[in-house]
Amino acid sequence: MRIITETACVAEGAAYLADLEPRFAYALSQTGPLPLRRKTDGFEQLLSAIVSQQISVAAANGIWARLKAAKLTGPRKIMWASDDDLRACGLSRQKVRYARALAEARLDYKALRTAPTDEVIATLTQVSGIGVWTGEIYAMFSLGHADVFAPGDLALQESARMLFDLPERPKERALRQMAAAWSPWRSVAARLLWAYYHVEKSREGIR
Repeated sequence: MRIITETACVAEGAAYLADLEPRFAYALSQTGPLPLRRKTDGFEQLLSAIVSQQISVAAANGIWARLKAAKLTGPRKIMWASDDDLRACGLSRQKVRYARALAEARLDYKALRTAPTDEVIATLTQVSGIGVWTGEIYAMFSLGHADVFAPGDLALQESARMLFDLPERPKERALRQMAAAWSPWRSVAARLLWAYYHVEKSREGIR
């Protein structure tokens, strides 16, 4: 299992994809070098993902800042805090339940570092509030898996539509099948599609 640890890994994957698919070569010419986008792993990253669900980046950043200021980003602190404490930071009732479920799960984060992608996703999605998309993103960026994709991501779907000149945005199953051809560098394909999405949307804004 290849792990992405530095920008050279991303560059290697991008070169592979550009040789494999001319449209990826074009996208790379528009985006330039791709970012590493590695994050830390563990409880805080998953709690942050729960906080960010279905709200704007600005709102999520505000809630996270209040949680950090209140020192409520660790599993024990979440368990000890009252619902009112967590609600005061901006968490909805549903997300309070999800945060507590994550704390109670007591996941073995060290073991996840060496687990295959399917096992990582299966383990994480057993926790209430964590879906497949969150599991895939965690495997991709917190664990550095080189060959994982997140076909349920709307930006990836829209970017694939634009880059491959598709008549409509591909659904999750169709994009998953499409991405199979990009193995063993599907995580880099995702990075490239996200980067291309931002380039194209910026152009639309300029027009």
